[in-house]
Amino acid sequence: MWNVPSESRLSKIPRLYETENIKTESKLIHLHFFLDCSDFYIAEYDGDDLFWGFAILKNDFQCAEWGYIRFSELRSINIGGLEIDCELDEYWTVKKASEIKRITQCRYK
Repeated sequence: MWNVPSESRLSKIPRLYETENIKTESKLIHLHFFLDCSDFYIAEYDGDDLFWGFAILKNDFQCAEWGYIRFSELRSINIGGLEIDCELDEYWTVKKASEIKRITQCRYK
């Protein structure tokens, strides 16, 4: 994985279920992982290996969904030498899901 998020950055993500009373469009997205046409937007973290967020695989907006994502699985992705990347702090700011165009293009609304 390129640009593995620091422990400091990970510690700022709400723990699993802490935001379950917040509507999905209002959830804050703390991290953005990407590779080619796939994106993983992270809203919660268990502090160990499990994220909860929104995934869009291969630009498939119809099947994109909220769900659980294992950090270890993201770190292990390697397709022909390409690895998943985490957008750096200086390029990613925490924002609501409704402010992310790729999420709003999906059918979850």
